[in-house]
Amino acid sequence: MNAPMLKIPEAEAATNFSLYKDRALTQPVAITNEGEPRVVMISIEEYERLKRRDRQVVRTEDAPQEIVDAILAARPPEANKRFDHES
Repeated sequence: MNAPMLKIPEAEAATNFSLYKDRALTQPVAITNEGEPRVVMISIEEYERLKRRDRQVVRTEDAPQEIVDAILAARPPEANKRFDHES
């Protein structure tokens, strides 16, 4: 979904909901309140794509010990030494 976001007032969205619901299949539709975007309608495909990109965040205090140990033991590949001078 590369089309620019369409911004419409909420009264317009309510009046022509079916139109904007269909538009949301091909481009994000921002519904504004007093000129400020408040919510965005997107297609289910776009929503699912974004959900797949979600990451789970775990505090180190809550992480299983084997994950903490793996992180502590990790070393950068030898090829990355070419960047050492950038520190």
